Amino acid sequence: MAWETERKRLDPAVVGRGIQAALDEPRRGRYFVACEGDIPVGTLMLTYEWSDWRCADWWWIQSVYVDPGHRRRGVYRALYAHVQAQARAAEGACGLRLYVEKENIAAQATYAALGMGDAGYLMFEQPLPR
Repeated sequence: MAWETERKRLDPAVVGRGIQAALDEPRRGRYFVACEGDIPVGTLMLTYEWSDWRCADWWWIQSVYVDPGHRRRGVYRALYAHVQAQARAAEGACGLRLYVEKENIAAQATYAALGMGDAGYLMFEQPLPR
């Protein structure tokens, strides 16, 4: 997914440890997988950001991936609907957020069609050496 969307090669060992850390400590993140029969066809991960302004958590959708052969068939829509229903039912969730590459117009159109809109923020970061 990182290669397809951002042309970034990730270290599989680091990614594996990251996934295991989320599975070991659910507050770090939750994974959702869409399947067609027994075949996984899409996934997303949720992480959480505390908002003191709202006294609630933003649920961040991350690591979105749908198998190319299953795109435009409602896989992400189903994942999103499931997460949205869980957020609405949860105490302490104030909304859903995600970030998307500026050039990924197809993904932006999908998110807009589901009712999401531009939050009006730019994202800045400063990676730390490891």
